Amino acid sequence: MRKLTYLVACSLDGFIGDPKGDASSMFQFLDEEYLDYLKTEYPETLNIEGRRMLGVADAPPRHFDTVIQGRASYQLGLDAGLPSPYGHLREIVASRTLGTSPHPNVEIVSDGLVARVRALKAEDGPLGIWLCGGSRVAGELLDEIDELVVKTYPQVYGSGMPMFGDTGFAVTDFTLGDLRTFRNGVVVRSYSRNR
Repeated sequence: MRKLTYLVACSLDGFIGDPKGDASSMFQFLDEEYLDYLKTEYPETLNIEGRRMLGVADAPPRHFDTVIQGRASYQLGLDAGLPSPYGHLREIVASRTLGTSPHPNVEIVSDGLVARVRALKAEDGPLGIWLCGGSRVAGELLDEIDELVVKTYPQVYGSGMPMFGDTGFAVTDFTLGDLRTFRNGVVVRSYSRNR
């Protein structure tokens, strides 16, 4: 069984972006030490343009062969002229409004996202599935998430887009695994789900 991992960047108070989803204030923390970590540990989570700029365009995936993202997260790539921002992975976009896919590598799932994720998890293969965002998709898939990798940036937003959209109150327990700190104040924590 393959794992679904929600690997996400957030503020100290748990927001993945401002109220409109903009997280560009976090870019200031992309220093050499932190970028070296991302290039080495999670090269597949860099979009095709970032991989090219950082010299890891041909780096094989280490953890994931598939990425799932919501419409708003995917729109960032579209706005940057990247209709297949993670073309080195199988791309799935959860959207009820997008309609047809703007790129042959991008599968649009308008309904039945949980069933589609369960089918992906049941596939054979050594690599997992990366849930890239966004908030509503993470909320919808909370019961399917096996692992969290949280990149926490030393900022307080006060309000904004939470890590998990409207899920209502329900306690879901995870166990801390790895913890990595960086001189710039970023902390990367991984958690496995208690099942």
